Amino acid sequence: MSTVEASTEVNAPIETVYNQWTQFEDFPRFMEGVKEVRQINDTELQWRAEIAGKEREWRAKILEQEPNRRIAWTSLDGAKNGGVVTFEEIEPGRTRINLTLEYEPDDTIEKVGDALGVLKLQVKRDVERFKEFLEERGVETGAWRGEVRGGETQRTA
Repeated sequence: MSTVEASTEVNAPIETVYNQWTQFEDFPRFMEGVKEVRQINDTELQWRAEIAGKEREWRAKILEQEPNRRIAWTSLDGAKNGGVVTFEEIEPGRTRINLTLEYEPDDTIEKVGDALGVLKLQVKRDVERFKEFLEERGVETGAWRGEVRGGETQRTA
């Protein structure tokens, strides 16, 4: 597995930044190569992306989700990947995002791209485009404030 890390500071409150990140179906608006993300239920997503010139699909499961703090996931099939994104309030109205992505290059082309740092650069740019997307809008496109532990949605009374 290879690991990519990226972070940025967004000029927006932590609630707004977190809320926008939970809008997975908006990811193609700022993530290069991501063609579609469909939210199947509270914890499962279907992804379609172009990776090293090939279209790939996979299902991912959210393992942990704590509002305003973190989201962790893993792929269930297809392109092998997983990771965690954390949210940290630097000061009121300013939030740091830290993204760690682990992935398994599938073939020779992906392995060469990995060695050249292609995905690392793409992930860094994607995080910066998320920042620009949110700062330009000024508000999130939606929100999901539920909590997930051990891959299961936690229900509150």
